[in-house]
Amino acid sequence: MKCVFVTVGTTSFDDLIACVSAPDSLQKIESLGYSRLILQIGRGTVVPEPFSTESFTLDVYRYKDSLKEDIQKADLVISHAGAGSCLETLEKGKPLVVVINEKLMNNHQLELAKQLHKEGHLFYCTCSTLPGLLQSMDLSTLKCYPPGQPEKFSAFLDKVVGLQK
Repeated sequence: MKCVFVTVGTTSFDDLIACVSAPDSLQKIESLGYSRLILQIGRGTVVPEPFSTESFTLDVYRYKDSLKEDIQKADLVISHAGAGSCLETLEKGKPLVVVINEKLMNNHQLELAKQLHKEGHLFYCTCSTLPGLLQSMDLSTLKCYPPGQPEKFSAFLDKVVGLQK
């Protein structure tokens, strides 16, 4: 049973949750062969109704101590651009789509996603381009992220976020 896991971390990203739980998105996800969608909605105010049919299940929760298990079980992870969520997903070797929150002004998140996309590790989009990307992306083209290099990742983050003096 193929599963998509959507995570917004400890923040809220209502646009993403609204977009991915919209009927046409659900239909698209199901048509791609997934039968389960798990939404981790954090502090969000958009709370989709969980449901279960013979062919598809939607689960919704706010927080868990650890998202490891859900990431581990997922065949595809759709995440906000938080560095922690991205890194955790990539280190588990899971296909990742990062959705950029256009309402956040400090978009160092975009730089991070762009760089990792350039290196072939993930796909990225905005809420409005997500449905099209889900349709067109080829997960087999993604390269595994080299695990166990958190220092490389944090050096890169520092550079992107401009923390290096």
